[in-house]
Amino acid sequence: MMYKFKLGMIMLSGTLAFAACNSGGSDKATTGTQKETSKEGEFQYNAESFADVQVLRYQVPGWDKLTPQQKEFIYYLSEASLAGRDMIWDQRGKYNLTVRKVLEAVYGTYSGKKEGADWENFKTYAGQVWFSNGLYHHYSNDKIMPAFNETYFADLVKNSDAKLLPLEEGENVDGLLARLQKVIFDKSYMPKMADFKAGIDHIAASSNNFYEGVTQAEVDAFYATFPKSDHEPEWGLNSKVVKENGKLVEKVWKSGGMYGAAIDKMIFWIEKAIPLSENEQQKKALQLLVEYYKTGDLKKWDEYAIAWTANTSSVVDFTNGFIEVYADAIGKKGSYESIVSIKDFESSKRIEAIAAQAQWFEDNSPLIESHKKKNVKGINAKVINVVMEAGDAAPSTPIGINLPNSDWLRKEHGSKSVSLGNIVSAYNNSAGSGMTDEFAINDEVKARSKKYGSLSSDLHTDMHECIGHASGQINPGVGTPDQTLKNYASTLEEARADLVALYYVLDQKLVDIGVMPSLEVGKAEYDNYMMNGLMTQLVRIKQGDEIEEAHMRNRALVAYWALEKGAKDKVVEFVKKDGKTYVQVNNYEKLRTLFGELLKEIQRIKSEGDYKAGRDLVENYGVKVNQELHKEVLARYAKLNIKPYKGFIQPRLVPVEKDGKITDVKLEYPNSFYEQMLEFGKKYALLPVKN
Repeated sequence: MMYKFKLGMIMLSGTLAFAACNSGGSDKATTGTQKETSKEGEFQYNAESFADVQVLRYQVPGWDKLTPQQKEFIYYLSEASLAGRDMIWDQRGKYNLTVRKVLEAVYGTYSGKKEGADWENFKTYAGQVWFSNGLYHHYSNDKIMPAFNETYFADLVKNSDAKLLPLEEGENVDGLLARLQKVIFDKSYMPKMADFKAGIDHIAASSNNFYEGVTQAEVDAFYATFPKSDHEPEWGLNSKVVKENGKLVEKVWKSGGMYGAAIDKMIFWIEKAIPLSENEQQKKALQLLVEYYKTGDLKKWDEYAIAWTANTSSVVDFTNGFIEVYADAIGKKGSYESIVSIKDFESSKRIEAIAAQAQWFEDNSPLIESHKKKNVKGINAKVINVVMEAGDAAPSTPIGINLPNSDWLRKEHGSKSVSLGNIVSAYNNSAGSGMTDEFAINDEVKARSKKYGSLSSDLHTDMHECIGHASGQINPGVGTPDQTLKNYASTLEEARADLVALYYVLDQKLVDIGVMPSLEVGKAEYDNYMMNGLMTQLVRIKQGDEIEEAHMRNRALVAYWALEKGAKDKVVEFVKKDGKTYVQVNNYEKLRTLFGELLKEIQRIKSEGDYKAGRDLVENYGVKVNQELHKEVLARYAKLNIKPYKGFIQPRLVPVEKDGKITDVKLEYPNSFYEQMLEFGKKYALLPVKN
């Protein structure tokens, strides 16, 4: 898997962000394109909002400093990214493309009145589906249920342009509506994109499109036959598993295979970009990526990852592939994702200073000696400014990335660690301080968070990605985490990386190397992390639900384990004040010691492949929810009138041509998420709709 850190209400500028806090925003869609500044001279970060989502816009600092060749290079890479958009939709559910086509037709061509409660409910539903790349909520994985009824939906569809509807051969509109009845309106039919509950068949219970007609036991047995040496690729990463003639087979995502139409278009754009590469190493990486997409050979994917990691000098960078495994409850199948970016040289100084000390951090960590890397390979760390995101990176985006994905590649060839600087900046600039004011226990904690919260969050992200995912090693012959820790691998890996960051954010070393002014920054991070893990992240799930998302489980695991183990000394405690519950850290040094102990244990679990211990940690500390506390948190949060999730409209790249050649590329900032979804639906609809 590619380890990706999504901002889960970490404190930023004194606010709980990733969609945790905002200053409001219009519920009405706007259209057109806004230049870099508004009439008042300030960039407008907030766009539409609907349901539990606030849509934002981000700027791209440094664009005007690029050469025309670099801009053209980015344009081709961005087109390659967007050409794969249909794949993430199909991966997240076999009916997603069908429903998307219907929503696009209705929103764009419905001839009836576009007003009233039912129409507003339709707009909200369309926004949610577009934001989630399908029928399932982007974070909870639950099926999104419309607030309008079937009769109104039928009226919408029948009074829209039938030529745009995904009708099967010989089918009329009534037939299409009949096909979609259960898909859209039956909550019990294919209810969850990925189901992580313990003690179930995770494949049978999940509605993603990674498997069909097979059970988890069959899939486990199928992949158990694949080679298991320390240098094997991530088997199963780029395929769908089905049963043919009684045997399991892989439908590989490649040119000429499954998703071939989209992949061929991606190849077309990447090949146009290759001659414009900034250096030979970058050119080699892109050539290998094309070979991988043409063959589907996962060993070629590893070759690409090695070449990509070795390219450390370019201004423009590009990640593209089937990478994340969070959408697969058994952690094998990679979701399509792509990010095109440029380096932020000034902001990179902080993360580069941390990366330069990677061996010191490894040597001084609380891990068992045999689990430490004796020779940490080169970690290239930088801050980037995103130009385009696609697939699983959009509209909901990471704020930090560490690649390549496999442990042996990171151990032997190093890694790249990046923080998405302009994305974090957009979160900060769109947010208010409501969450801090409501949930921080006292004025001292509030003031410290508002003063140092942004820096502490940046440092946490830097260390999580840079030295967290890159630390530790697996014992020889143990196997990869998806083989040994199975459906708990993602949660435990995110917890391990978080704990590295937490352990060192209160270390004098960070002051000595000049990346933070004092240990007060670390205290701010401890306050915010514990408050989030114990309480405030619960605003993201419905009353009565357990925690299922890997990052949320990770934070709950770390926070509740530390709460329990430090209970005797009251290291951290819940405090009641004025009828409200708060989290109070009483001893920061002891809390750091506890973080170190848990880090040591989780690394042992990973190094030794101890499935039982890993399962028990996650199930005992990361899953269950105190329902009384959850009810209180939801009630307090509801009064703040803020959205729990945020995501982004992508910039628009417009090539300027002269005599048939691109001479420049203009960057525009669209301000309507809805209009961009229609635009993307027309321009990048490359896969046939088959149900």
